[in-house]
Amino acid sequence: MADPKGFMTTPREVAARRPVEERIHDWKEVYPGTPGRALLPIISKQAGRCMDCGIPFCHNGCPLGNLIPEWNDLVWRGEWQPALERLHATNNFPEFTGRLCPAPCETACVVGINRDPVTIKNVEVAIIDKAWDDSRVVPQQPEWHTAKTVAVVGSGPAGLAAAQQLTRAGHTVVVYERADAIGGLLRYGIPEFKMEKSVLNRRLKQMVLEGTQFKTGVEIGVDITGAELREQYEAVVLAIGATAARDLPVPGRELAGIHQAMEFLPQANRVAVGQSVEDQITAEGKDVVIIGGGDTGADCLGTSIRQGARSITQLEIMPMPPELRPVGQPWPTYPMTFKVSSAHEEGGDRVYAVSTMRFAGDDDGRVAGLDIVEVRFEAGRFEPVEGTERHIPAQLVLLAMGFTGPEQTGLVAELGVALDARGNIQRDDSYATNVPGVFVCGDAGRGQSLIVWAIAEGRSCARGVDEFLSGSSKLPRPIGPEVRQLLA
Repeated sequence: MADPKGFMTTPREVAARRPVEERIHDWKEVYPGTPGRALLPIISKQAGRCMDCGIPFCHNGCPLGNLIPEWNDLVWRGEWQPALERLHATNNFPEFTGRLCPAPCETACVVGINRDPVTIKNVEVAIIDKAWDDSRVVPQQPEWHTAKTVAVVGSGPAGLAAAQQLTRAGHTVVVYERADAIGGLLRYGIPEFKMEKSVLNRRLKQMVLEGTQFKTGVEIGVDITGAELREQYEAVVLAIGATAARDLPVPGRELAGIHQAMEFLPQANRVAVGQSVEDQITAEGKDVVIIGGGDTGADCLGTSIRQGARSITQLEIMPMPPELRPVGQPWPTYPMTFKVSSAHEEGGDRVYAVSTMRFAGDDDGRVAGLDIVEVRFEAGRFEPVEGTERHIPAQLVLLAMGFTGPEQTGLVAELGVALDARGNIQRDDSYATNVPGVFVCGDAGRGQSLIVWAIAEGRSCARGVDEFLSGSSKLPRPIGPEVRQLLA
């Protein structure tokens, strides 16, 4: 155990972000230096708040099964290298999760029953950022090579985790990405102010030195057929994500200036790292309306602020969540409570319990505004509240309402993999599809979810592939179906 009285004597403290008036004028991470560096003066005492519970429910909250009490104790003692080893034992990319995960482990923390929970996410990112600063993250090359070949389609967190595990198991792994650079949503979906791309690039360099091969600008199903892929490789992992965006089919949807979030964010990310984008979608000087109140909406908000939007309004169909845990969402479940991201600190208006009725256009066929109405949930559906209609001006509307599943044309259709009732790719407990030698992990099989689930599924899928190729596996055992259902 760390400090036996730490949870009673030390208040919860998180890293201070850079001043709003400073950070909205650049694309750097919102923390000074890195989150880990910002945390170093306080992190030892924060790790000491961990109780090392008899039953650490933080394990239940974490899909990766991170050894949280162990590395909390090690950080409190100043033993940074053993802490890194325990962190990497379950998580390939803690620098990603330490920045981007909403930390369900913290809402399951036992201290959080009647006090503020341990800052688990902060301890995690402090361990890994310090390790990178100290040059202690090194390639782990396999002891032997199996001569087995694996193709991983998609280079988001699930695909990268599967690829790294399979490479370390001795297989020859090639990752295919249809974009011009590796990373998936980590590259072109996550804004620089949440995670600078240098954080991704250094991990990719490690994977290259370990032996993983990357091929960009190759779309499977177009440049290479599904049949050709199966002929060339002994196993195929589909980590293609859930990229079919949910749309809003209301009158006026055809107007120019209404875009999906993933049309807007990748362009902004390219410009932020010095690339040029022709006819860029930009919020500069415009009234911006973001439809969707989740993380993607917040990413659009922070990006629009940095681009110089005149005004920004974020709409959410659900009512405003409470600040405290609702009675119907008891500990240790993940509660739907009111959250303020770094982007929300920076500006914009948040409007809850409203629905878009129609978009209005100008004489040039561009969006000029939208009509909304307040709603309440009755009899299983949202019903408009009479007399609450109003108009909001907008010259740019961003749809950030989530995703419905993987794209079902192209590769998915060519391979003939079965889909479930929600349109996701079906798989068994070893992550195998109905097509022999074809596996699936991440959002493509699970549906839109958290980065921590993507990495967990990539690791688990890698073990299934390893067993398929080798007959047995020394890779960590996957999360069982019973536990997976419990944590879903």
